[in-house]
Amino acid sequence: MNTTPIRIVSLGKAVPKTVITNDDLTKILDTSDEWITTRTGIKQRHIASGDENSLTIGVQAAKEALAKGNLEGKDIDLIIAATSNPYNIYPSTACSIADAIDAKLGTVAFDITAACTGMIYAMEIARSMISSGKYQRALLVATDTVSKFVNWEDRSTCVLFGDGASSMILEKSPDGQDDIIAIDINADGKQGRHITMHLNGTNCPLVEPAQGSNERVMMNGKEVYKFVVTTMPDSVNNCIENCGLKPEDIDYLVPHQANLRIIDALQQRLNYTDEKVITNIDKYGNTSAASVGIALSEAIEEGKIKTPSTAILCAFGAGMTWGSVIIKLREGIY
Repeated sequence: MNTTPIRIVSLGKAVPKTVITNDDLTKILDTSDEWITTRTGIKQRHIASGDENSLTIGVQAAKEALAKGNLEGKDIDLIIAATSNPYNIYPSTACSIADAIDAKLGTVAFDITAACTGMIYAMEIARSMISSGKYQRALLVATDTVSKFVNWEDRSTCVLFGDGASSMILEKSPDGQDDIIAIDINADGKQGRHITMHLNGTNCPLVEPAQGSNERVMMNGKEVYKFVVTTMPDSVNNCIENCGLKPEDIDYLVPHQANLRIIDALQQRLNYTDEKVITNIDKYGNTSAASVGIALSEAIEEGKIKTPSTAILCAFGAGMTWGSVIIKLREGIY
């Protein structure tokens, strides 16, 4: 299908106010700052507290993107929320965001679940829907509060995650320049057993009861690592090659902030310098679907990413899902 040129209008991000350091975690876990840092690269993470949840921080991120783009809710006609930890199953997070930003009647809004690859999946979906000619401008919000669904007695898993949201507004490009150069998204359901969170509910009392469910994130870290270090470099290379570019044509790599060891392995496979690879895992941990968006937005704000430039975002997550997208970043915006 021929795709319509897309402009990236603006970016946004939001994280909870409360910061939990590695030293804080020693109060509830048999661990240490050194143990966590050497294995993950994480020093702290933002954790939802009180009434904060995936919806509240998602709305914050959405409003920031709207403000940066000098837009209002009525200017949006498509909202996609990527979340694996929604505040509500229904109404959907996207519909609740539509309400919060006062979107116009008839705005299409729905959620997707692609775990940590959610923002890249959302970009592909939005690009296709805008290319259909029925939609002009899309608001994408990736928001997760994994802290509410981890086992805080399992030090191998709970230390990895933080909470956060990121956002992006896409529109039909008014000047014909395409800011989305290429997208490569994938899934392998046979590998899904390596990261799980069951939500079984309770059977009707008139039928045979089910075994109790454990509504907590379960992860086989070793198998995830083995899977990612082979699939992610291939996805990045495929994305670059399929659009006729070379690795040296990419100015920045913005990987999913899951584990510094995984990022280092990816960097070595791609032979990229430190200056070319964006990381902020030490401050936020793994914020799931929000991860690449937070890293991209913050790096631009801090001047680590100069514009105009070309960047490739890549992510992997439960499912298993993975994907990459090459984008053009225009000068002086976002």
